[in-house]
Amino acid sequence: MSTDPPSPQTGSTVGAPPPFDPELAAALPLINEHIPPSITTDVLSTLRSGAAEAGFTIQTDLTRGGAFHVQERTVPGPAGDPDISLLVCRPVGADTPLAALYHTHGGGMIVGDNRVGMEELLGWAAELRLVVVSVEYRLAPEHPHPAPVEDCYAGLVWTAEHAEELGIDPERIVVAGASAGGGLAAALALMARDRKGPALAGQLLICPMIDDRNDTPSAVQMAGLGVWDRVSNHTGWTALLGERRGGPEVSPYAAPARADDPSGLPPAFVDVGSAETFRDEAVTYASRIWQAGGRAELHVWPGGFHGFDGMVPHAAISQDAKAARLRWLRRLLSA
Repeated sequence: MSTDPPSPQTGSTVGAPPPFDPELAAALPLINEHIPPSITTDVLSTLRSGAAEAGFTIQTDLTRGGAFHVQERTVPGPAGDPDISLLVCRPVGADTPLAALYHTHGGGMIVGDNRVGMEELLGWAAELRLVVVSVEYRLAPEHPHPAPVEDCYAGLVWTAEHAEELGIDPERIVVAGASAGGGLAAALALMARDRKGPALAGQLLICPMIDDRNDTPSAVQMAGLGVWDRVSNHTGWTALLGERRGGPEVSPYAAPARADDPSGLPPAFVDVGSAETFRDEAVTYASRIWQAGGRAELHVWPGGFHGFDGMVPHAAISQDAKAARLRWLRRLLSA
């Protein structure tokens, strides 16, 4: 098995990397002390044990001072596989069915749990009166594809089937995730369409990890820079797919950029930084949704590195990114 990223197949000369936003650039040296641009398998155990220190935002008080009722639910996993855990956060005092965010966490497919990323989601939920359901899925490389996405899909189906019990409006479920979680959310939208599963209201894809080929111009430009470069991306995809990574037989449920037909999907919000590995695959995915006659809103944040809004939350560009996601959700769910 190759341990190096594939050669670029861009077909044109790639220029210098775009500059980082000044506020973000000032924070990057400290971030890189904990999260180097290039992550390899030999640091995986260290990365997992130090996930909180390494920049993942983990909301310790999921009740947000008593504003949410929080449950851990153990529900059936995929057929023949272990049960899975769902973290269910519902606004206190809500007596009517609410729209819901079904959350798939980030972490490159190799690290993280269902509390990662919850701070922003609970902020949206408090503002818009939403239920948040966050799924715990098995991680690679111990559990390669299709284990992670099948866990996520099993949890989604259970959530939709038990919507009344959870106080959820089954017609207003939005899948949402960042990074690997964004890729999983995109995959869930494809699976739900193809399997005639839950009728999703939308898909919110934040800097999504969706293309295992790892050969776009942005992947080449950002090699060795920022957060989660081509080496890290190679590490994550190889953990998930093994020798299949980059080959002709990769499923779109593993790498949604591989989908031949992006039609018939729920409305999408896609955002990404201009100075990150995933820029071009995210832009292409949104473009293909439009070309197929679908609805997508795309934001490319100038000078943003991967995960910038979570790591430098008070930067002006981070605030803009967070506000745009909330505005899209408000419009989608009030339509």
